[in-house]
Amino acid sequence: MKGFVNCNVYIEEKGIQKCSVGFEDGKIAYIGNDPSGIEPLMELSEEQVVVPGFIDEHIHGAAGCDAMDGTTEALSKVATAIAKEGTVGFLATTMTQSPENIGRAMVAVKDYMAEDHSEGAAVLGLHLEGPFISKKHVGAQPLEYVAEPSVETFKKYNEMSGNHIKIVSMAPEVEGADELISYLSANGIVASIGHTDAGYKDAVCAVAHGAKNVTHTYNAQKCLHHREIGTVGSALLLDELNCELICDTIHVSVPAIRLVVKNKPHSKLTLITDAMRAKHMPDGESELGGQLVIVKNGEARLVDGTLAGSVLKMNNAIKNVVTLCGVSFTDAVDFATINPATTLGVADRLGSIKEGKDASVTVLNRNTFEVAMTVRDGKVVYENA
Repeated sequence: MKGFVNCNVYIEEKGIQKCSVGFEDGKIAYIGNDPSGIEPLMELSEEQVVVPGFIDEHIHGAAGCDAMDGTTEALSKVATAIAKEGTVGFLATTMTQSPENIGRAMVAVKDYMAEDHSEGAAVLGLHLEGPFISKKHVGAQPLEYVAEPSVETFKKYNEMSGNHIKIVSMAPEVEGADELISYLSANGIVASIGHTDAGYKDAVCAVAHGAKNVTHTYNAQKCLHHREIGTVGSALLLDELNCELICDTIHVSVPAIRLVVKNKPHSKLTLITDAMRAKHMPDGESELGGQLVIVKNGEARLVDGTLAGSVLKMNNAIKNVVTLCGVSFTDAVDFATINPATTLGVADRLGSIKEGKDASVTVLNRNTFEVAMTVRDGKVVYENA
């Protein structure tokens, strides 16, 4: 049995404890104080902690590849790259595009998940971001491909994906949205309020129909005003809604991050990267949905200055909320592990360290936030040699 011995481990419901953890057949087989029988994968320093592997429920791409490339090769490269930041599972995230291009992305994920891929992070499914969004808040999504919410259109995409769509970002105020949200909720798929001009009444109605999530809170949505609290105010006020946050301090300022942290229940905040293909690549020209993107000093923008996704790494998102926002180390880890696992319905096997769960963990330095090793299903998928 392989694992880690006599080290700091963040254990479910117990916090960080000095112990040993062993892996067998891809599962966490042992947690305790007896290191005998465990072959150490590495020797940990006092600053390093074995934490649950991170889950990114909203990421478009990395390493020069994107989910919209519509190939299994692109998904494999993304999966391999993001393991470097401690991520063990992710949702391949699409964008508003032609039906043909969206369909190609659906099929690629279906094919990838049907194959045996042990490299990097696991593809846990799809996040369909668009085309059911508001024309007032497209962000970096191409306006010409925006479509009204449709149950029938969604069913076609989901069938093409092998029924692997887990989250749908959509504008709840648009005609047809109520019906689609109800359908998604009834079928165990997360309806996420995003790219939207929704006011408070729209958000309340969406929650009543089953909406559970807010896509990249603050970005591409109706802002808070004292007479109409908009999407942002509704996200802060309604405890039913889980808030995604891009904590790169570019998409969202530090005080704005702190406002969400202070107002949302601990279990209702999820760190995402919303990263595009330029992540893990040098600065320069990149691409998003056929649009030219300029990446400079950690910012990815369209030629007109619009933010075009991020190049944020998940371990740095955790670092930012701890060092800049006063969040505890373990709470920040929860925002990238058990919270998204709960949203996606995989908390029975991912999101925390407990005997019987998947042996998908990360060795994270609690001072520098550097990732030393990422283990997925008991196999080392990244090691910082």
